[in-house]
Amino acid sequence: MEVAFGLLALVAIVCAVSALGQKINVSVPLLLVLAGVVCSFLPFVPTIELNPELVLVGLLPPLLYAAALQTSLFDFRSNRRSIGLLSVGYVIFGTVSVGLVVAWLFPEIPLAAAMALGAVVAPPDAVAATAIARKVGMPRRIVTILEGESLVNDATALVCLRAAIAAIAGAVSAAEIAGGFVLAAGGGVVVGVAAAFVLTALRKRIRNVAINTSTSLIAPLVAYLPAEAIHASGVLAVVVTGLIMGTKAPSMPNGAARLSQRSNWHTVQFLLENSVFLLIGLQVRTIIEGVRDDSLGPERIWFGCAVVLLAVLVLRPVWVFPTTYLPRLIPAVRRKDPAPPWQYPAIVSWAGMRGVVTLAAVLVLPAELEHRSVLILMALVVVGGTLTLQGFTLPVLVRWLNVKGPDPREDALNEASLMQMATAAGVQRLQELRSDADPPEVVAMLKRRTQERGLAAWERLGRPSAEAATPSQRYAQLRLAMLDAERTKVLELRRGGGYAHEVLVNVLDRLDVEESMLDAALEEPDADGGSGGEGIARPRGVCPHLESAPDLVVPPGPFCEACEREGTTTVHLRMCLQCGNVACCDSSPGTHAYKHFQLSGHPVMRSAEPGEDWRWCYPDELLG
Repeated sequence: MEVAFGLLALVAIVCAVSALGQKINVSVPLLLVLAGVVCSFLPFVPTIELNPELVLVGLLPPLLYAAALQTSLFDFRSNRRSIGLLSVGYVIFGTVSVGLVVAWLFPEIPLAAAMALGAVVAPPDAVAATAIARKVGMPRRIVTILEGESLVNDATALVCLRAAIAAIAGAVSAAEIAGGFVLAAGGGVVVGVAAAFVLTALRKRIRNVAINTSTSLIAPLVAYLPAEAIHASGVLAVVVTGLIMGTKAPSMPNGAARLSQRSNWHTVQFLLENSVFLLIGLQVRTIIEGVRDDSLGPERIWFGCAVVLLAVLVLRPVWVFPTTYLPRLIPAVRRKDPAPPWQYPAIVSWAGMRGVVTLAAVLVLPAELEHRSVLILMALVVVGGTLTLQGFTLPVLVRWLNVKGPDPREDALNEASLMQMATAAGVQRLQELRSDADPPEVVAMLKRRTQERGLAAWERLGRPSAEAATPSQRYAQLRLAMLDAERTKVLELRRGGGYAHEVLVNVLDRLDVEESMLDAALEEPDADGGSGGEGIARPRGVCPHLESAPDLVVPPGPFCEACEREGTTTVHLRMCLQCGNVACCDSSPGTHAYKHFQLSGHPVMRSAEPGEDWRWCYPDELLG
């Protein structure tokens, strides 16, 4: 009964604090930690001991799998050098450096135990940094690097911790440590690929939505347990499986199963990652009480905790800045990946919040280890200090450095362009499949519905939501009102008892599916990423630049000369309507079209992509 009440209280607090944080626009992870700290000192709240097995097996694999499902494998590959330097290089660097600091501060603590603490506090949390990064609105590349780092760094840290614990128990050679790394990394990747292959093959053959979704929910353990059984990295196996499954999911059959998987994993991720921060706060009283009688003395212990926290904060930029710019001294690397502005490594350096994995891992230390409680307190101080200092100041730092996140207007343009190409492919396939026996009204209906979906994406660009609704929005509003009347009628007939329950449920399910699709059409983000406001294009009346711009024709085979010269990748092409210069869009690394506007002052450009003829005025931020 106590366990059931505890679970109920946990979920209730998580939901309430999350809702409050979103309402007052305060970071939910930080609020949950504070709520946990307050609860830990309440007399009626029982002492809650964090079971490391529960975290490392029950919480970490599903959290990493959920994050990996949403991570682009292609983006992960394109940033693999940066991710590898952080998730492997920085963790080893942090393990050794913090270990030496602890050994210097407390000679009474064995060096192996100090290195174990270094491994524990080295990896930033898999949830905290990216949760705040998405909320703040950082550039996509920074978010990708932080996500990739948080997916892999736990595996490196746990391997380092395993080697340190082995050294505490007895002698361990450098060859054994190297062999452990090779087995952990290689075995984890192999098991992860094998698990993804098996799960993909199974889910392709399972048509039942409930069984298909259940197979997805057990995927983290399917990857984790075999890897751990052979002493490989279960964490790395889970990440590899999640990356592959997330990449393959859109091409798998059964759309209902894909929707169910996304919905269920979203709920699981919400409950687990927020419960994690609440659990961190609940450990505070127990850990503080554990060091009261330690022979090192309270003043020395708390001073050592402060020094270790300072070391953790300083060591990250010491590693990030050199590893960002030194590889680019090699011409081949610099051509392929030009050096980012200094603001990028500054943000990555400060996005190093630690989380529940640090606390769970430190509890794995042997119970008979002398001064174990002091090491646990140091880990707690690092977690609380980084969450507080970095968590509260990271949004301020991003604003102060004037680093912009993804431009919603550019995203909307790309979405409309992508939808247009998809619509064209669908219409072409319809022409290939149609026969003389097909009723003309059916073909016309299919073509109209497909084209209307593509046009809806373009409608979002040229009209602010403060004006009259677009045709697609008005359609959604009217259809939602109709669905409400239809549902009311079905429920009225249900009360009469004249229809079987199964028949009523099927009809209501169809209405719910259509309503869920229409809801998305009414969610119009503004230029700042919120809902409502002036819309994407933010028209301000008549634009003289668009009216007077010449109608230049895009040359055949256009390309961005600046991208060719600098060796950067072009995403989309834009053409200046005053001088005809062709350059890359704002989604491209070079952003040469915008740089051309800044240098020349030429106000209007047009899309140079096939099948697109829209224009954009830079000074007035108006689509034409």
